[in-house]
Amino acid sequence: MLTETRYEHIQVTENQVPLIEGTTMKVVELITNHLAYGWSPEELHFQHPYLSMGQIHSALAYYWDHKTELDRDIEKRLESVDQIQKATSPSSLVKRLKAIGLA
Repeated sequence: MLTETRYEHIQVTENQVPLIEGTTMKVVELITNHLAYGWSPEELHFQHPYLSMGQIHSALAYYWDHKTELDRDIEKRLESVDQIQKATSPSSLVKRLKAIGLA
């Protein structure tokens, strides 16, 4: 069950996860691309051509209006990746690259 928001192209799941309407993309995923790579709305559209400019701008507006909450979500995701990386031993490729000074 999805709940409509005041953002035309954004829906919120039962678990309070904002999605871009008509896709399975979470707003936080698009925002992570925007923040990590510094992509403009036009570049986001180039990288994700299945999203309309309206969907992208709605996601950006949603982010700025819910910045604290979404920044917390991004931080949690980064911490989770950090924990997984620490718990996982490096692959044999990474070990070989380190051995020759390339990693």
